[in-house]
Order: sequence, then structure tokens, then C-alpha cells
Amino acid sequence: MTVRINPSILSADFVNLQRDVERIASADLVHVDVMDNHFVPNLTFGPQMVGRLQAIAPVPLDVHLMISDADRWAPGYAELGAFSVTFHAEAATDVVETARALRARGSRAGLAVKPGTSVEPYLDLLPEFDQVLVMTVEPGFGGQSFMAETMPKLRALREAVDRHGLDVWLQVDGGIALDTIGIAAEAGADTFVAGSAVYGAANVESAIAELRAAAQSHQH
Repeated sequence: MTVRINPSILSADFVNLQRDVERIASADLVHVDVMDNHFVPNLTFGPQMVGRLQAIAPVPLDVHLMISDADRWAPGYAELGAFSVTFHAEAATDVVETARALRARGSRAGLAVKPGTSVEPYLDLLPEFDQVLVMTVEPGFGGQSFMAETMPKLRALREAVDRHGLDVWLQVDGGIALDTIGIAAEAGADTFVAGSAVYGAANVESAIAELRAAAQSHQH
């Protein structure tokens, strides 16, 4: 399996955002956390900022919507040209319809679940998605500790994806660092969001390479 490292600009310097986005050119995608201060108790970027990032980013955008009323708002982010748009199962009325709307607008469709949300209701719907994001912390803030108790969900998803021969990326987000990325890779993740582990490192490019190597060494 291919390993993808998607640094989260939630850990970047917002005053020098273009510089910090350009520093991660060796990554696979740039992870953009959109928070509305309603679905999660934090406020970050909106469509205008995502549109500007789309114009300057050296790698494609992996947009993670932590917003309410995802059915209404998610398609607009696809229309901005984002490579991938992930919305939360807990914030959508019809996850299949929303995923299809994203695909119709040219984006990969991702479904995210909080640590306390079961993936069982979505296993039969996996062909409708290009990515499933298992949150390994409670969404809303960076710098939290990795929740290993979410790994059974990841294993269930990996088993279902492999059994049906699907091309669905399995992403993890939250507390991903050199000491945890192997746990997630071993459980079946192939796409890893890392914030402080990248932007808190002395050498961003080396940090990305080390995370990639650590994940690869733990894949089956």
C-alpha cells in the first residue's frame, strides 16, 4: 500500500501561512481543517481561505470539514477545486447524497467519524466514498494525545476495504507522531495527518520522510 503523509496546517504559523505550506512540498497533500465554532468549539478557515490555499499550495488540498450542515456546505469546497473533501458522518443528514455531490464536482469524497462513532453503519456504503477518516482524537484542537482505542474501527474498515477490493483510503488524524504512526499503520491506515510532528520539527522535510518510513515499516 502507498503511504501518504498529509501535514495539517493547523500547526503552521498563520501569519506566514504561504511559507509554511510551501515548506511541505515533499508531502502528499496539505490537510486543511475547516472548523465553524459550532460542530467543534474552534474557528479556523472558510471558503475564501481555502480558495487562496488552492491557488498557492504545492500539493493538493485534503480538506477536512468539521462543520455543521455538511450536506449544504461541503459541495462548495469541491467547487473551489479541492482534491479531497471530507465531511463528518455526525454532521450530515444523507452521507451518500453528499458524497455523490462531491464526486460530481470533481473531488474525492471522504467520510469522517469521531472517536465515539461506530463505523458499522457505513461498511456497506464504502463504495460511495474515496476515503474514510478515523479521528484518533476528539475533533476541534491540535496537539491532543493519540487514542489507541479507535484502532478496532480502523481494522474493521481495512478488512472490509480489502475484502471487497475497494480503492478507499483509510486516514487517521490526531496525535500522529513517530511513536504512534506505526500503531495506526499496523491497524490498516495508509493516509496520515500530522500537525505538530511536522511543523514542530527542526527540519520539516526530514520529519515528513521519517513519518513515511515509520508507517511503511509497520504496514502488512
